[in-house]
This record gives sequence, structure tokens and C-alpha cells, in this order.
Amino acid sequence: MGVNMENITYRLAKVTDIEDIVGIEQCSFATPWTAEAFYNEIVGNQFAHYLLIEEKLQTIGYCGVWIVMDEAHITNIAILPEHRGRGLGEGLLVEAKKLAKRYGAATVTLEVRLTNTAARGLYEKLGFQNGGIRKNYYSDNGEDALVMWVEL
Repeated sequence: MGVNMENITYRLAKVTDIEDIVGIEQCSFATPWTAEAFYNEIVGNQFAHYLLIEEKLQTIGYCGVWIVMDEAHITNIAILPEHRGRGLGEGLLVEAKKLAKRYGAATVTLEVRLTNTAARGLYEKLGFQNGGIRKNYYSDNGEDALVMWVEL
């Protein structure tokens, strides 16, 4: 199933988008962030930028990016389950990299579960390299995280 790019748009999230973001978060992660956490990110964190992907004006995914000095860090990225497998995550990550570069970042980093081979494959496709292991990173099951990074 391909993507009709005419129907796809990207934009920065606003406070009014938090409900949509939390909905995507809850069906994507074992330990989802709360609405309050996203509110604090969007309103209170000067380093945080949340990029939405929309199809026909419906929010179907998001990506959080912290940009501090010349380094960007992907905090989370998710696509609604019924829209996965269409290349939307790749498009969103490409847009997030462009956003980071616009704000002066030279590198982008992220953590990914060692067992998340689909995500790891996408990140490698987009030039991310392995940068080490964070032991017991995930609080839900103690799984290690692989740190990945890419130069912009």
C-alpha cells in the first residue's frame, strides 16, 4: 500500500494537538507518556519540537525532537498502527532530520529497543549508525537500548 503524498502534510504540534498525540502514544508504547508530559514538552521545553504527520488533516503520527546546541535527539516517533507499513515513519523521520538541520544541529541521536528490528532497519536505511548500548534503558521490561546517530 503506497502513500499518496498529495494528502500528506507535516507541521509543528500545538497544545491543541496533545489529545491526538496521546492517542497515538497509547497504542504505540508499553509505557506511554501522559498528556501532562506532552504539555510540558510543547509549552515548557524550549528545546523540544514536535512534528506531526497528517493525512487529509488527520494526525496519524508524530516525532519529538530535542535540539540542544548542535545535537538533535529524537525522543519518540510513532505512527498509528493502521497506517504503519506505508513508509510514513520514514517520511516523518526525514522531515525531522530537516527540522534539526534548520535549527543548526550537526548530528541526530536516538535510542531504539534491541528487539525492534523494523525500526532499526529504517534508521539504518536513513544513515543512522550504531553508537553503543544503554543497559536496562526501558523501564517496562529492563531491555537494553541501542544508541544510534547520524551526521546531517
